[in-house]
Amino acid sequence: MFRYFSELWTGAWSLAVGMRITFVEFFKPKITLYYPHESLKMSARYRGHIQLIGDEEGKPLCVVCGMCEKACPSNCISISGEKPEGSNKKVLTSYQLDFTKCSLCGSCVDSCNFGAVEFSKEYNLASTRKEDYHFDLLKRLEESKQ
Repeated sequence: MFRYFSELWTGAWSLAVGMRITFVEFFKPKITLYYPHESLKMSARYRGHIQLIGDEEGKPLCVVCGMCEKACPSNCISISGEKPEGSNKKVLTSYQLDFTKCSLCGSCVDSCNFGAVEFSKEYNLASTRKEDYHFDLLKRLEESKQ
């Protein structure tokens, strides 16, 4: 009989402790964001995928030196450029990024001596298709300037 009341008392005590915790947490400020309508502000150190930086006219600062492509340990960057007739500089024609291979190590950003590549703050990249993570960064730069 004593054991019955002892178990009853411990169960009631456990319930009271749990309800006290619930009651205290109920009045604390909420930290939940309602995601589609609200979003977090990314910190300055957040590393999203890389993106090209353009000048005032919207043209990329990239001079097609290929250092970012060579520095990438994952081989996820492919660059191509051509030298127009009568010009002494190459012009960027394609800058492809395969984000499925990217390890976000930052070697490409560090190796760019011209400051043409930086990390983006884009974080909402959810998809079920692999093709959605193959970025044409030159096309994205042109679209962002319009």
